[in-house]
Amino acid sequence: MADAENGSPAPKPGEAPKPKSETSEPAAPKNRGNRALVGVLVIVGAVALALVASRYFGEAGKIGQSIVKTTKSTGAASIGGPFTLTDHNGKRVSDKDFAGKYLLVYFGYTYCPDVCPTGLTVISDALDQLGADAAKVQPLFITIDPHRDTPEQMKEYATYFHPSLIGLTGSDSEIAQVAKAYRIYYAKVENKDPDSDPEDYTVDHSAVTYLMGPKGGFLQHFSHSTDPETMARRIREAIKS
Repeated sequence: MADAENGSPAPKPGEAPKPKSETSEPAAPKNRGNRALVGVLVIVGAVALALVASRYFGEAGKIGQSIVKTTKSTGAASIGGPFTLTDHNGKRVSDKDFAGKYLLVYFGYTYCPDVCPTGLTVISDALDQLGADAAKVQPLFITIDPHRDTPEQMKEYATYFHPSLIGLTGSDSEIAQVAKAYRIYYAKVENKDPDSDPEDYTVDHSAVTYLMGPKGGFLQHFSHSTDPETMARRIREAIKS
């Protein structure tokens, strides 16, 4: 699932979003000709929206399809794998440091305006609903924008969400390796304004949360539309199974 971002720092949870510009409602059609025209415009708009959605969410759909196909053919999805990154305290860590824990793995970046804050808030709320079982789960936020997301930046950002959330960053090659292992799509989108700040760019990326088992194996994934209640229930079922 890939999402276009506007490149500004994420709002804190609970902070009211900036209002979007309002547009006037179209006038009601007065006759059949107008209704037909409106119908055509609605269809054209729907097609355009579908194309945009395909661009931003198609990669996540491919991930889901790939997971289903792999699971049916082999009984296990080839998602995840070894990694070595830097946590938000500046410490080098690897996947082995989290052995024995269920992992909730989410990829994004701290300048993400909407999608990442929403996804991390869902994870945080789901962990709160797990109660004592939350101690068995380690949430990880892996950046796909290591150039701007330093350990210090990741640490400050992580404090906006759940206290157990760990932010992970690394070199370009390290991030590319772990993103490939988890089949995450991401692409830098440069600002087309020639007078803009070079640091003012966005990153299209998949928005999917992975649940990994205590031995490192893939268990299931959650789409961006998953609510905290569903996520908590499915995690608890995995823990109890």
